[in-house]
Amino acid sequence: MSTRQDNFVKKFKSHGGGMFKRKDLGKIGRNVIIEIGVRIFHPGNVYIADNVYIGHDTFLKAYYKNKIMICDNTWVGQSVFLHGAGGIKIGSCVGIGPYVKIFTSFHQDLSTDIPLLFNPIVFKETVIGDGADIGMGAIVMPGVKIGRGAIVGAGAVVTKDLADYAVAAGVPAKIIRYRHKC
Repeated sequence: MSTRQDNFVKKFKSHGGGMFKRKDLGKIGRNVIIEIGVRIFHPGNVYIADNVYIGHDTFLKAYYKNKIMICDNTWVGQSVFLHGAGGIKIGSCVGIGPYVKIFTSFHQDLSTDIPLLFNPIVFKETVIGDGADIGMGAIVMPGVKIGRGAIVGAGAVVTKDLADYAVAAGVPAKIIRYRHKC
């Protein structure tokens, strides 16, 4: 029995094992801790500044184009997944909780005549502002900009930009308040 989907064939390729050497990174600053089990794909497109911690079993999935950039004094928890096909820029003094996922691409939904998997991919840069904090298990969708000092609650799904000092929670994430400046 044949279906329309049988008409589509896509040859998949391995992305490799994510094994890397520090010298292969686009940039690696001083006092960078990369824990055991971290995998970095396309390391030449990964730029890590000074005093950065990257937790156990994290994936930095860069792409053949665009970059994953992590600025100074940033902490990335364990088992984080950064998919940098569209580019990711993480500011200084950012906290990213364990199990956070940040995405930068998606398949366009052009027609039901074509399986979504075979539709064109759209790439959108995702930006996390200086001093922001992303709670455990949160998901940040492609093209989202999280403002300076913003807080994303644990388990939130961020589908829209967040202003500076916004505090957001929920699925989808909604702003629940703003932080006060000291």
